[in-house]
Amino acid sequence: MTVRYTTNDDVRIAYEVLGDPNTGVPLLLIMGLDFQMIWWPDAFCQQLVDAGFAVVRFDNRDAGLSTHLAKGDSYRGNDMVADTVAVLDAVGWKSANVFGASLGASIAQGLALLHPERVRSLVSCMGGPATAGVLKTLTQIRIGTVVKLARLPKPTTREEEIDNVVTVYRAMSSPGYPFPEAWAREAAGESYDRAPRDLGATQRQTVAGRRFKVPPLRTISQPTLVIHGADDPLVRPAAGRDTARQIPGATFVAYPGMGHSLPEALWPDIVERTRALAAQA
Repeated sequence: MTVRYTTNDDVRIAYEVLGDPNTGVPLLLIMGLDFQMIWWPDAFCQQLVDAGFAVVRFDNRDAGLSTHLAKGDSYRGNDMVADTVAVLDAVGWKSANVFGASLGASIAQGLALLHPERVRSLVSCMGGPATAGVLKTLTQIRIGTVVKLARLPKPTTREEEIDNVVTVYRAMSSPGYPFPEAWAREAAGESYDRAPRDLGATQRQTVAGRRFKVPPLRTISQPTLVIHGADDPLVRPAAGRDTARQIPGATFVAYPGMGHSLPEALWPDIVERTRALAAQA
């Protein structure tokens, strides 16, 4: 797939288009903290295309091939929302169905709140309310998992970095489903070759995720689906329930055995729910 670029002020955003953006139903995928767009599996994206969507995925700022900010720089969640608007403009979409995962769920909510005319339907997956703030967010995160991952040894080689990323993905993965070891290792290697992990970028994205200035979630009027893993080892399912409770008419789905990842066995159901939601828009 061809990587394309657009800009939001001084930030360059890398994105890819899967399917025909002129004939497919527009669907924007927003990735979470510290992960690049290639962590949306190609096969999952293809199932979405086969369901009639044109899919756009992109690297958030401070990830992958998009602009990495410098030490001392900071930004808000609102700036990451503005990046998504730049991607929509670059593709030529006046509006799209939006699917955000983890931090991407907060960004997707922010897009629906700040630019409601750009969002046809909203899927908020594995995340909490963008309006939660620092203290509430801390109650929704499983701190033990965060501490464990923060203690990983600093890598000095490509292979050590790949091992670390696979360890991170395994720790967040779905306990009720087989771990996709080969795919995770391949994605970790590709991520390294595109742009090795930058702990400064991780910190900046983390801070941005706690700094959204948006209206209340109750003002979201688009058809909304909130997905969460019932066994998420990183973000408590209560965060998803809280999100759905605040959005009028939102549907909440908790998948048993699902963690902070999208198990392949659940893809057909998730794709169908996303398609049905888009049909309501």
